[in-house]
Amino acid sequence: MEEAVSTRDIILDAALELAEETSWENVRLHHIAQRTGLSLNHIRQYFREKEELVDAWLDRADQAMLEETSRPYFPAISPRERLNRLFMAWLEALSPHRQVMRQMVFNRLEPGHLHMQLASLLRISRTVQWAREAAQRDQTFMFRALDETALTSIYLITFLCWLNDSTEYHRRTRRLLDRILRTGEIIGSLKPPFLRSKKQEQSFTDTPFPSGP
Repeated sequence: MEEAVSTRDIILDAALELAEETSWENVRLHHIAQRTGLSLNHIRQYFREKEELVDAWLDRADQAMLEETSRPYFPAISPRERLNRLFMAWLEALSPHRQVMRQMVFNRLEPGHLHMQLASLLRISRTVQWAREAAQRDQTFMFRALDETALTSIYLITFLCWLNDSTEYHRRTRRLLDRILRTGEIIGSLKPPFLRSKKQEQSFTDTPFPSGP
């Protein structure tokens, strides 16, 4: 099993390196075979097509996001800070190849790539669901649907900002994410009681807005 994981990583790393040298559009599986010294049949055992490399790259980001929950401080921080750290951990995992990630996204948005676009929607949903689990969000029924919609919007807005953010440490993205989450807290503090769940389940708007620095 360790050999399989290692080989999978070697293939993915080679694909990312080639994309940095040329572009994601120009990368072909036979180029990866030449770079790694593996046969196409060997690569096919791990990736049935080029697009599966994108999913493997995003899987790494999901893994980094979930690893954030094992940090000693994580259980004690606020729901807003949990989301902030989870989303930024996801983005930081992709940061070494941000330009390649942009190319991957634009490739999937091209006309005629409907199957890729549908797969992307499912991929977004999967990441958001894992983020909810990592943040320990236990809403049910209508409140869960509202929370999922809100988190999906936050995720997409932050991701799109990050794709074009060349500031050091992605400060522009960090500021945007923090503003969105703080705005959510303000909105949450204004919610009438009948819009709250009976169990007063936490959502991204349930933490009181801080009154001072």
